[in-house]
Amino acid sequence: MISALNRLVALVEEHLTEEFDVDAAARTLGTTEYHLRRMFSSLAGMPLSEYVRRRRMTVAAGDLVRGKDDLLSIAVRHGYGSTEAFGRAFRVVHGARPSDVRRDGGPLRTQPQLRFRLTVEGSIPMDTRIVDRPAFRLVGHSARVPLIHQGINPHIQRHIAALPQEEHARLKDLGDAEPGGLLQVCDDLDPDGTEGSELTYLHGVAVAQGTPTPGDLDAIEVPAGKWAVFHTAGPHPQTLQEAWAATATEWFPSNPWRLRPGPSIVAVLERADDFSIATCELWLPIEPA
Repeated sequence: MISALNRLVALVEEHLTEEFDVDAAARTLGTTEYHLRRMFSSLAGMPLSEYVRRRRMTVAAGDLVRGKDDLLSIAVRHGYGSTEAFGRAFRVVHGARPSDVRRDGGPLRTQPQLRFRLTVEGSIPMDTRIVDRPAFRLVGHSARVPLIHQGINPHIQRHIAALPQEEHARLKDLGDAEPGGLLQVCDDLDPDGTEGSELTYLHGVAVAQGTPTPGDLDAIEVPAGKWAVFHTAGPHPQTLQEAWAATATEWFPSNPWRLRPGPSIVAVLERADDFSIATCELWLPIEPA
């Protein structure tokens, strides 16, 4: 995966002046667009689309400073149909207008070309198992919430707090499939993992496909497939979020698997009364790389 990401960076450089086809790049690299975007954003700390824009504007700034071409020619060269559209994109990256940069030589916020390296530490092994599951259904109460990378998500907190206590008991009684217990489910996640982007959060349980479910509950159909299950224990939610990040930085680059589209699931196995400490399982849908 690290080699594939570095080849992706090289492809971006080759196509800076045209629309970048991520799906075609993924096929060239022998992977999927979904997995490529997820791994890139996790390791680079920014979506692939944002990196492409920053690199394009970095090169465009060099063209402006050299002053050999007019502004419209530079805008068209870098994929913009007008100087106005180019100027807006330029200001987002550099915080200055193209005319200011041409006159003053700056200010500029340069995006260097990325290089990915794998640092193998191995001091903290990841407690993982691979599970092959038949198709099942996730049922419960869902809501659209923004993605938050660190700390407690207050939107999810409010969603769960709004449910009557007896509803949690009803859901527990419905669950009859693995992963067991009340589940925290994230679906429709932006492959770029952009903070603030919306996802579907479901508070519910797993049931077998043939299990009758009440009509007042939301449902997510989950196809048969393999899952990587990561066991975590410690301060919550920090330990869980760190493990989630480590799947991209450590586990996937070192193992012959890649993410496939589907929900990510957290099963809380044990927890303190105030939820400050918890033992969890993180379920991620995978397929052979």
